[in-house]
Amino acid sequence: MPPFTALPLIATVTMNPTIDIASQAQSVRPTHKLRTFAERQDPGGGGVNVAGVMHALGGSSLALVLAGGSSGRLLEELLAESGVQHRTVQITGRTRTSHTVTDASTGHEYRFIAAGPTLVEADWTAMLDAAQHLEAGWLIASGSLPPGTPENFYAQLGQVARRRAIRYVLDTSGPALRAGLADGGVELLKSSLTELESVVGRRLPDHGAQEAAAMEIVRSGRARLVALTLGENGAVLASENGTLRLPALDVVVNGTVGAGDSFLAGMVMALADGRTPEDAFAWGIAAGGAAVTAPGTAKPERVTVERLRGLILVGSPSS
Repeated sequence: MPPFTALPLIATVTMNPTIDIASQAQSVRPTHKLRTFAERQDPGGGGVNVAGVMHALGGSSLALVLAGGSSGRLLEELLAESGVQHRTVQITGRTRTSHTVTDASTGHEYRFIAAGPTLVEADWTAMLDAAQHLEAGWLIASGSLPPGTPENFYAQLGQVARRRAIRYVLDTSGPALRAGLADGGVELLKSSLTELESVVGRRLPDHGAQEAAAMEIVRSGRARLVALTLGENGAVLASENGTLRLPALDVVVNGTVGAGDSFLAGMVMALADGRTPEDAFAWGIAAGGAAVTAPGTAKPERVTVERLRGLILVGSPSS
């Protein structure tokens, strides 16, 4: 990527981090003992993944994480090994563990995602307090909320960001997403198709419906930018300039865990560097494309991101 030397600190919040265990099996069959190989462990969860990608690409990031128990200590150990700057808010529960198994005979990927520990009020309010003291230019709230966290937690976090004049980015789903957008003022919403449909309350079966729904959120003031990622069908950007749709990159897929987080990291880094939304959108697509070429949790290589960005031609948005 270009030398983003003037980037402000970009902080991420991960309320439900995980130990991501990825492995392969010769074949996945019911009732059989499945001997796995090529196992790896990575610190995971939305904001953790985003911070890890930014670190790999030369950005200045800080991951705020909730962690507890022996698995929480392992999470901190893995974060330290990865070089990601982090700050831990301790909880009484145990950090969750998630598993991804790839069937080597078919290439199919099976992902088993735990719900996570049940928080008490002191746990989630401690994260809000930690955010109150941030010295950052951007704050990315990414990932699911563990049980016990109020649905409007991300809305509360957004209020903290606005009071601190920090640009706020949201990437979550379900009631937490709808509540997080309710107050408006989100700088960037990163969404999948299912998530966008849940926000607008209707199916979005074609390009026109998808673009109209993304623009609806922009015009309502709930988010200044909306990035809708569609996997193999590319992605859509909505802004005050209109909508821009770009195709997916033609790359060999070796793993999909954290691809959306890589997209978000690449796009926010470019925005923080003062790039136009359209250019930043293309950097996001390049980072997401680079992520799926590697197994395990997203670890895109900078040289691959740069090469893929060079393949993307960005036109003008349509109004």
